[in-house]
Amino acid sequence: MIVVLKNEAKPEQIENLKTWLQSMNIGTHISVGVNHTIVGLVGDTSNVDMDLIGSLDIVEKVQRIQEPFKNANRKFHQSRLVVDINGTKIGGGEFQIIAGPCSVESREQICYVAESVKKSGAGFLRGGAFKPRTSPYAFQGLHGEGIELLLEAKKLTGLPIVSEIMNISHLPLFEKVDVVQVGARNMQNFDLLKELGKTDKVVLLKRGLANSIDELLMSAEYIMAGGNENVILCERGIRTFETRTRNTLDLSIIPVLKKLTHLPVVIDPSHALGYSYMVKSMALAATAAGADGLMIEVHNNPSKALCDGAQSLTPEAFDDVAKAVFQIRPFACKFE
Repeated sequence: MIVVLKNEAKPEQIENLKTWLQSMNIGTHISVGVNHTIVGLVGDTSNVDMDLIGSLDIVEKVQRIQEPFKNANRKFHQSRLVVDINGTKIGGGEFQIIAGPCSVESREQICYVAESVKKSGAGFLRGGAFKPRTSPYAFQGLHGEGIELLLEAKKLTGLPIVSEIMNISHLPLFEKVDVVQVGARNMQNFDLLKELGKTDKVVLLKRGLANSIDELLMSAEYIMAGGNENVILCERGIRTFETRTRNTLDLSIIPVLKKLTHLPVVIDPSHALGYSYMVKSMALAATAAGADGLMIEVHNNPSKALCDGAQSLTPEAFDDVAKAVFQIRPFACKFE
C-alpha cells in the first residue's frame, strides 16, 4: 500500500502518521519527490482501513499494490536511484562499464588491466578475490591478498572496485571495497543478504541461474529491508535448454525491471555467453535496450587465465567494444 501526501503536509503531521502506522506494526518507507511525498507501507496491510487513511487532511490518495517487494518497488520512488561513489555515478541516466578480470591473479595483471580499461572509458574495476567454482579443484582466488591487490590497482587508477563476497565471515575484508557483488549462486543466501542490508555498502546483486525476475527483486528486498537502499541489479544469463551458449542472456529483463523498480540495471554478457566473440554484439544490444551499465571481463592474456579465459576480452578487444558502446549510448532507449 502507498499513501500519497498533499504538498502542504507538514513534517510533524508526517511524523504523527508514521507513529500511528508503526503502532499497528506497519513499517514505513518515505520518498520525497518534487511534487509529492509518498509513504510506502511495509508489512501486513490487509487490516489497514484505506478509507480512514484517505480521510486524513494530509492524504491525497491511497493505493494498494500487489507486488510483495515494497522497498524495491517503482511505485514508491518518483526518481530512479543514482548510485554515486566519489563522483562515479550509475543509474538514473548515468551509464558505466564495469571491467576487469574474472579473477585477480597477480599485482602485474590487475594493475595492467586496470590502467588499460580506464583508458578505454571503464568507470569501475572488477576482479574476483573469492571465486565460486563448479569444481573443488579449480582456482578459488587469492582471497584477502586479492582484495589488497585490487586496492593497489584502485590507488593507481582511481577506479572504484567491485568484488564478489562468498560468505558473511568475509565481510570485514570488504571494508574498503566500493561495490560488494553477490553472485548468482548466492542470490538467495538470505543470511548474507540480511547482513549486507545492515551495511552502507553498494551491493551489485546478480540474478540466479534459474531465478525469476520477481525472485531477484525479493532478494533485493532483503537487502533494502535492512536499511541499505544502494542496490544495483545485474542480469548474467539464465539456464535454459540451449547449449550453444553457457547461459541464455535475457535482455527482456531491462524494460521489465525499468517498469517494476527504480534500481539501476547492469548486464553481464561475459558470464551469460561464455565466449568472447559474442560479447560485443550483446553489449551493444544491452546498451541500446537501455541498460544502466555493462560488466565485461578483460584479461591481459585470456589463453593463460586461471578462470574463465574463454569469455574474457583482451584490452585491445575491450577498447573496441567500449568505443562502439559509447557511440550508440546517446541513442539508447530511455525510461522515465
